Amino acid sequence: MRAWLRMLLAGAALAATAAAAPPGPAMDTHAIAVQRFGNDAPWYEGRIPFFESADPQIDAVYYYRWSLFRAHQRDLGAEGYISTEFLDDVDWQRHPFASLNDATGFHLAEGRWLNDRRYAGDYVDFMYRGGNDRHFTDHMADSVYGRFLVDGDREAALRHLAVMRHIYRLWDEKFDFAKGLYFVEPLLDATEYTVSSIDASGGEDGFRGGDSFRPSVNVYMFANARALARLSEMAGDEAMAGEFRERADALRARVLDALWSPDLAHFVDRYQVDNDHVKYWSPIRNRELVGYLPWMFDLPPDEARYAAAWRHLLDPASLAGKAGMRTVEASYPYYMRQYRYLGSAPECQWNGPVWPYQTTQVLTGMANLLDHYRDHGPVTRGDYMRLLRQYTALHYQGAGKDRRLDLEEDYHPETGRPIVGLDRSHHYFHSGYVDLILTGLVGIRPRADDMLELNPLLPDAGDAQALPWFRVQDVPYHGHRIAVTWDQDGSHYGRGPGLALEVDGREVARRATIGRLAVPVPRAPAPSYARPVNRAVQLVRGNFPRGEASSNTDPENVHDAIDGRLWFFPELPNGWSSAPAGGEQWYAVDLGRPMRLSRAELAFFADGKGFDVPERYRIQAWTGQGWRDLAAPAGRPVANGVTHVRWPAAAVSKVRLLMRQRPGRAVRLVELKLYEPD
Repeated sequence: MRAWLRMLLAGAALAATAAAAPPGPAMDTHAIAVQRFGNDAPWYEGRIPFFESADPQIDAVYYYRWSLFRAHQRDLGAEGYISTEFLDDVDWQRHPFASLNDATGFHLAEGRWLNDRRYAGDYVDFMYRGGNDRHFTDHMADSVYGRFLVDGDREAALRHLAVMRHIYRLWDEKFDFAKGLYFVEPLLDATEYTVSSIDASGGEDGFRGGDSFRPSVNVYMFANARALARLSEMAGDEAMAGEFRERADALRARVLDALWSPDLAHFVDRYQVDNDHVKYWSPIRNRELVGYLPWMFDLPPDEARYAAAWRHLLDPASLAGKAGMRTVEASYPYYMRQYRYLGSAPECQWNGPVWPYQTTQVLTGMANLLDHYRDHGPVTRGDYMRLLRQYTALHYQGAGKDRRLDLEEDYHPETGRPIVGLDRSHHYFHSGYVDLILTGLVGIRPRADDMLELNPLLPDAGDAQALPWFRVQDVPYHGHRIAVTWDQDGSHYGRGPGLALEVDGREVARRATIGRLAVPVPRAPAPSYARPVNRAVQLVRGNFPRGEASSNTDPENVHDAIDGRLWFFPELPNGWSSAPAGGEQWYAVDLGRPMRLSRAELAFFADGKGFDVPERYRIQAWTGQGWRDLAAPAGRPVANGVTHVRWPAAAVSKVRLLMRQRPGRAVRLVELKLYEPD
């Protein structure tokens, strides 16, 4: 958007501000947290932005996605927290951390909206201190800059700039200097069985091979170069900023010139491989959903010929499945052919199935198109909301009493049912949703300057996809907390009709209709955050700290209570599970050396069936001759939440949790954490 237009909108917003605007209709965040998260509510209160709307399904998935985020925060001890893609181990992760760089962009896009900045901060630190092994393509530098747009923390954004530049240059190994484009094997683009890989095999396979100049890797590298140029400029390094601006500009030009297909009116791959089946530099023969990624990063010009590509997304004969966005259009000869199985279960493929991964990317691109492109092609705000609701529905599994929230890896485009029926697929975190709600539906458009811009992507009243009301509050932005309220006719919140914006509890702008607001918001220091270190965590089985237990002593079972993973989803058991016999059970952590400790966090799972919390418990320390009590709290610990226990600081080398369990019920200790004095 042009600078003069931004100034005009800002002036209009300020003119609409009441002289003494009343505070907005605050939500009862405690009640909402308890309703949505039960005994685990304290983790969410004060951390997440709270949201409500006229669509209960969107609301439910919004809070489910925060529970998904919470579940995927793995505690590494001294190295802090990272976000995982899978809740349990997979062979291709970076061991022993369970990190994967391909999903980092989604993780940071979601995590930047937390008021507790530790989780995204620790994750960025980990990835740039050796965690980003470039196993897959990513747009992490762009995501670091995107986090800065929300929190405004210049120091945090620049902390790893030298390493970010280095990692970018390492990708020259995948750069064809003659063509001026990056190439990649689709599998290493976090996809497999794409048009390029299947056709490169003659239709016989497609898990490996099919190296191509893909829109994805090239727009990722464009976005990363653009972010590095902006970060270098912030750091005062004009020479480096100029170099990365040139890289970004050159990539943009080459993507537009070489990867845009006038025949298909779409961005497509060109082959880098040359064999009996496909030829170097030839374009692929069908449209894929990956062709919309350029809009995720504002690469295409604002021209009708490019915007027209979006008609394929709305076409049932092309990319529009009944239940979601197809990853390749239905006319592809190998559409939905299943090539790969793990035992009898279908494995992941990108030749038609709906993937939340790419659905998130396309919806982000569509939101950009609707927000700041003049030519939207065939796409409307009603389309955005319809497709957002379609994506929302994919989060639900089962029917009737068995209906539950559980996002899986991929889905059939006509039925919406999960395809990959493997344990690893439950509650999969390689996508986004919170960011789509906050930047798309609510329309918060983060900026680098001292402005707050808002443009909710809701259609006008009367459209079947319209929302008559919504509110979000406790949203962090540039050191402040903001809230946005939409009340179409004023009847829901009783504060008058229209769109209202609050900063730190004070209404600063209002307009009568859905549309853009922009107001000056002077930057405040980004909140600092504490980093207590869990001394009980162990990623390598058998090393110190080491778990011991009174029953069910299988090493994997015992280790699960100190592996840094904490969730309460019943589909995926997590933690040490005792034998169901009554009486006393215990779980101990041998630290390997004395440590001065003063508190513990205990997480127990209960399902009302085979597992329940202990009737009573105590925490003990080994003295060399026997066990002595550190703490013996009255009452039972909480179920499916965290119980905090404190005691006078003491140097101990071995800690034991002694429990009396209910008759016939086993104890599942999800995680035991131990901390030094604050």
